[in-house]
Amino acid sequence: MDLNIRDKYDVIIGLEVHAQMLTESKAYSNDCNEFGATPNTNVSVVTLGHPGTLPVMNKKTIEFAIRLGLSCKSDIARNQYFARKNYFYPDLPKGYQITQDKTPICVGGEVIIKDDSGKEKTIGITRIHMEEDAGKSIHDVDVYDTLVDLNRAGVPLLEIVSEPDMRSSTEAYNYVSEIRKLVRYLEICDGNMEEGSLRCDANISVNLKGAKEFGTKVEVKNMNSIRNVQRAIEFEVTRQIESIENNGVIRQETRSFDAAKGSTIAMRAKEAANDYRYFPEPDLPPLHITQEQIDIVAKHMPPLPRALYLKYTNELGLSDYDAMNITDNKAIALYFEELLKHTKNAKAAANWLMGEIKSYLNENGSEITSFPISAEKISALIQLVDEGKISTTVATQRIFPVLLNSDKSSLEIAEELNLFQEANQSIIQDYIQQVIDKNPSEVQRYINGDKQLIGFFMGQLMKVSAGKADPKKANGLLRSTLDAL
Repeated sequence: MDLNIRDKYDVIIGLEVHAQMLTESKAYSNDCNEFGATPNTNVSVVTLGHPGTLPVMNKKTIEFAIRLGLSCKSDIARNQYFARKNYFYPDLPKGYQITQDKTPICVGGEVIIKDDSGKEKTIGITRIHMEEDAGKSIHDVDVYDTLVDLNRAGVPLLEIVSEPDMRSSTEAYNYVSEIRKLVRYLEICDGNMEEGSLRCDANISVNLKGAKEFGTKVEVKNMNSIRNVQRAIEFEVTRQIESIENNGVIRQETRSFDAAKGSTIAMRAKEAANDYRYFPEPDLPPLHITQEQIDIVAKHMPPLPRALYLKYTNELGLSDYDAMNITDNKAIALYFEELLKHTKNAKAAANWLMGEIKSYLNENGSEITSFPISAEKISALIQLVDEGKISTTVATQRIFPVLLNSDKSSLEIAEELNLFQEANQSIIQDYIQQVIDKNPSEVQRYINGDKQLIGFFMGQLMKVSAGKADPKKANGLLRSTLDAL
């Protein structure tokens, strides 16, 4: 699309993110909440909606909802009741979904993301409410029939509804990434979009810049990755603008995203609230949450990614890049927190974590939770470098590989392998003379003015000394020796 045409329009995006909760049982029954089980095995008469069956509230879902609300700075509603959202799909046996309509458990709130230029932007949260999932209709196994798996029916969900504050597909991508990171830190959802445990619906509209009202909203569903959320939004924005430019009409509808084609397809006209015929759920009593309950949840909250990010950048002076990479994964961040308990050199700790440690994990396809070297041992290795006893090269290339398969400390390994840095001037001078004697042509080039060869000579010096020469002292002595020739 011509950028001049695209720039005529504002893009308005709001997202609805559904997070399946990591409870052992379903929202209103004791049926197992487990992904990947044989179809239609995690069901009972309650899940199947048999007459006379009654729902029972899963208390863990309340705790999880409060956790998420506190992390988003939402107000926790003290008095709530549940509602029935009536519609019929083959994967919803009861013919209605138990949800929260007028009284969501969390009201308001915010999520901080990065906009297109990398600056921080606040995305408002409208509401977070509890509900149950429907089953899953499978269309690609049988050529003639749709298959239904009811294992997912009744699985507890948190629906996070944003304000229409996003203005690009990049902001939407960053928002979903932040939500996924948050639910994983809170350990209330595994965030696996490919498995459907985190799902996102996008409400998208466009309008001419300066218009007082938003354009007609279109909802897009069935995006099974954060990248596909971005792709679907990009396609839909282009489709709507082109339609308006060609005097078309944007209809309020629900569309599905076809990942293979990268396009959206009309599914049905968008339902209005009255289409669902909401009314209070008669089989669940009203829910009352006390300040004591909220305080107990708050007391046991884990460290949150944004708080850690601000600590690392503002207090420890780490770069935005380092802080973002460390906080991207909770287990990595917790390992880094352990490192900080034993060393004050945060930058060195970050370098080790993002360098040698992550390389090891990637090469071995393992997680930080199974990394064989404790944070205390890595911190001790950092201390040896900081004290000038060993060089960084020796630490990374000689001691670190041994630590991976040894119970010994880095100090013991350095002593056994005679790896301590050599600071004796006469010994370093002997190393320098060996380098000069072995490289006469390079020495002559240096004398003739090719001063950049100092790097070559330092490399040869470290090789001759087996990495033991103190780099700072060696560099100074090397320069003075060569300059005197």
